[in-house]
Amino acid sequence: MDGTSKASAFPLLIARRQRLVTKDGHNTLRMTNVQSKGLLCLRDIWGILLDIRWRWMMLIFSTAFVTHWLFFAVLWYLLAEINGDLELDHDAPPDNHTICVKYINSFTAAFSFSLETQLTIGYGTMFPSGDCPTAIALLAVHMLIGLMLEAFITGVFVAKISRPKNRAYSIRFTNTAVVAHKEGKPCLMFQVANTRTSPLTGVSVNAVLYEERDNDQLHHTSVDFQLDNISSGECPFFVFPLTYCHVITQSSSLAPLLQSEVLQYFELVIFLSATQEGSGETCQRRTSYLPSEIVLNHRFISTLVQNTKGEYELNMENFDKTIPELPAATDNKLQSMAELENCANGQRINSFQICETVLEE
Repeated sequence: MDGTSKASAFPLLIARRQRLVTKDGHNTLRMTNVQSKGLLCLRDIWGILLDIRWRWMMLIFSTAFVTHWLFFAVLWYLLAEINGDLELDHDAPPDNHTICVKYINSFTAAFSFSLETQLTIGYGTMFPSGDCPTAIALLAVHMLIGLMLEAFITGVFVAKISRPKNRAYSIRFTNTAVVAHKEGKPCLMFQVANTRTSPLTGVSVNAVLYEERDNDQLHHTSVDFQLDNISSGECPFFVFPLTYCHVITQSSSLAPLLQSEVLQYFELVIFLSATQEGSGETCQRRTSYLPSEIVLNHRFISTLVQNTKGEYELNMENFDKTIPELPAATDNKLQSMAELENCANGQRINSFQICETVLEE
């Protein structure tokens, strides 16, 4: 199939070259012509604040408080003007006049008093008079709105810092997937690692295959992945890298895509869900693989090694590395593959040329 026929068969995928899910798990789908979108955002303002980036959150935080201070500075200034306090000598006021707020004789002073009211527990030279009911009422409203604003903003900050989504960033997928043989059967494999020492429990993986059919419709199919040598659907303990595989049988939805001479366009989206041991909260990490990110007849290099003390170590430098899959038939070829993996693990640094010769043979 040439490039022209590919473009006619898969116009949407060819024209955009845009994946549905990025490698770091973000959704690229955009919605247009959504009615009442602004109203929907206002109804879920908490969720929107949790999802926005920190730089926008800091901007909203600063804008909210500055607006609050300016708004009440205007009210305090208007109160002083209505009460006739701006033109008076606050050190020697008339006997028949009650100053609502001492020493508010300009807008700058009103703004300073607004800051002092919101951010301190006591007053200095500027203070409201107990004989001015309007000042006491405005002071109560000022404090109530300020406390609600502080509680809301503080809650958003705490929720953003402690949300389970942050723990998911320590889960890492391999940049590529491989098609290798396991027990004589071709399997699509990928690896996932927990880059923190604290384990995750109840790890489960789901996958969805998105492909464009001839009718220009995006078709999705579920793909089952199994963890090596674990029959249950969940992995009870996730602290070292795990390898998930999908056996490519004739009934597999990936069989016609991977076994054809020219790989067709598709996107395989992986969803990994796990439970944090300490909090019991569930986090999810996502990634996707395109045909160009699937390496045929390769296998991953083992990252779990033992040091001289007999302790297990994870060499994450080799996490994304693959080596060609040699036909397993004779002892010489098995010995060649062992030498090749030793070279890739850095145990025989000076023998890369020997490894390359083995591959050529």
